[in-house]
Amino acid sequence: MKKFGLALGGGGAKGICHIAFLKVIDELGITPAVISGTSIGAIIGGFYSAGVSGLEIEQELEDLGLLDVYRMAMDFSVFSQSAILKGKGVEEYLMKKIPVGTFEELSLPLKVVATDFWNRRQVVFESGDLGTALRASMAMPGIFEPVVMDRTVLVDGGAVNPLPYDLIQPECDFTIAIDVSGEKAYSEDDPVPNMVENILSTFQIMQAAILKAKMKLSPPDLYVKPSLTNIRVLDFHRHKEILDGVREDAAEFRMSLEKLMDKA
Repeated sequence: MKKFGLALGGGGAKGICHIAFLKVIDELGITPAVISGTSIGAIIGGFYSAGVSGLEIEQELEDLGLLDVYRMAMDFSVFSQSAILKGKGVEEYLMKKIPVGTFEELSLPLKVVATDFWNRRQVVFESGDLGTALRASMAMPGIFEPVVMDRTVLVDGGAVNPLPYDLIQPECDFTIAIDVSGEKAYSEDDPVPNMVENILSTFQIMQAAILKAKMKLSPPDLYVKPSLTNIRVLDFHRHKEILDGVREDAAEFRMSLEKLMDKA
């Protein structure tokens, strides 16, 4: 059987829908040769690469307790003035739930993308401490503090590579890329975004431009983009709605993937 790679994109809460597509892959009984991910895609990819199934990731989401949310949400960044939250609370939660602590212990190879703030370039983690890499990849501007490693300031990987399928194309016979950037539609009830949504959505508009340019050069073999209309970056409380909203997309994904596997 030919090898396929799986790329999971960034998109905040919209990235919860990655779970639906992982469940399809599990149900088909196939396994990616390598996974790449940015931001929420890196987090979901971290779980999956560690041997946690799509269904088990969904269960972890369902079991998320108020105490867990409190510990993550109350991790205020008081002194740095660079963001609202430190990000350590999220990192500690993830590393409590992901059954391994390093890339070397993962069941599947994983590439995690972050951005070198000062040098304006991509940084790809493939070895070493998993928690630090995930925290760096998800360091959304203004929300989470940057991660400093050896004098390198790291922020959200979406600033340079929001859907990193290009990283795995050379290693695979075909690539699957799941874009969870979503869509925006004008709302009469809420026409003007608040400050946080303004910053984060503008960031995602720039990510969309990066991806559009990359798709023209070398598209993946299977590209999936659920509409996820007007789901905000921090709408994690809408996880059931997000998963329910991509059922048809997951069904279409199954058919497309089966055809692709038959050709392989």
